[in-house]
This record gives sequence, structure tokens and C-alpha cells, in this order.
Amino acid sequence: MANIIITGTSRGIGLELVQLFAHEGHQVLALSRNEKPVADLKLPNVHNMAFDLGNPTDFEEVTKFLKEWGTVDVLINNAGSLLNKPFLETAQEEFEAVYKVNVFGVAEMTKTVLPKMGKTGHVVTISSMGGVQGSMKFPGLSAYSSSKGAVITLTELWAEEFKETGPSFNVLALGAVQTEMLEEAFPGYQAPVTALEMATYIKDFALTGHKIYNGKLLQVSSSTP
Repeated sequence: MANIIITGTSRGIGLELVQLFAHEGHQVLALSRNEKPVADLKLPNVHNMAFDLGNPTDFEEVTKFLKEWGTVDVLINNAGSLLNKPFLETAQEEFEAVYKVNVFGVAEMTKTVLPKMGKTGHVVTISSMGGVQGSMKFPGLSAYSSSKGAVITLTELWAEEFKETGPSFNVLALGAVQTEMLEEAFPGYQAPVTALEMATYIKDFALTGHKIYNGKLLQVSSSTP
């Protein structure tokens, strides 16, 4: 059984991932600003921690916890911040806030966990089709989609830098999935994929994808948006 860390576990795909891994018997560290949804599940092999990717002191608490585990097999950078607002109306502070979570937070989380990961470890970062160069873009998502593009490039860089020692790094650019975040970005749109269906795919990829891929962007999308 593996030791799994997942960020953004209070709803949607992240919450489904916690349950899928736990029911298979893996040890899970669930990190989210709102810890109640995971706590309510009362799963014995799930460790739950209130965590904000934008708060530097929270990373210190993760480091303390990892002394108990010793090793980490999988890190899933799932947490994300969405801003749907016209570019000319977006304040610099709002733009920075998105990047603080989606880019700088992902980088700091990865840096925190890497010393505990070995050659066969796997870092999976969740991006968006909106961050893929040449994909269809939507107005109002300048901060969000550009930040998701940044973590694609970060993944490629990490894979190169750690190719001799591991772990493996891959990034999944998701298309439309029926989650609360999708409803915030595209009110009224009905996605063809449920959060559970996507979480099932991500779970399997996180456990086995590193055997085939490293430094790769996989476009996990059947529709637009």
C-alpha cells in the first residue's frame, strides 16, 4: 500500500480521490482549507489537515507530519484557485492570488514533499485544457488559464532536473468535469464526465503512470470547455 498526499480535498475530484485511495487501503494525507468534508468521512487510514497553499507556515506542519510517514509514494497537486473576471477589471492583487495557489503553492508543496520521495515516486499535477498552448481559450480566465500553463512547464522542468534520482513528474490537463469549479467558470454547462469518473482515472494514473511517462502533458478531455 502507498502513502498518498492530495491537495484540494474538500470537494469535487479531490474529495472523490480521498475515498478511492482509502477504500483500496492506501494511507492518505488530505490537505484542504476546509477539512470538514474529509473529517466527516471518518476513514481510519485518512489523515486530515487544514491547509492553505498560500500560507507558508502550513507547509511546516506538513513537514512535521512527514517525519511520521518517512516516505511518500504519490503527490497529487489537485488544489486550484479560479478567477472568472474580465482582464481589465482584474486587480494585480487578484491575479497574484491565483498564482500564489496555482503556481507558487504547487511549487512549494512539491519542494516540501520531494525529499521524502524515491525513484519510483510520482508527482501528478492537475492542470486544465485552458493552460495548453493552442487550445480553445475563454474570456475572463486570464489568471486561471495562464497559471495552469505555468505548471505544465514546471512539470517538464522538474522531470529533467530529477531524471536521474526520481521521482517522476507528469501533468494532466483536464477538460470539462462536472464540479463546483466548473459551475463557477461556466454556469449552466453540463459536463460529460463526473468528478468520480475523473477521479478514478487520476487514481489509476497516479499509481501506474510513472512506469510509462515522465515529464509529459496528457490531455484528459473529451469536450470543450
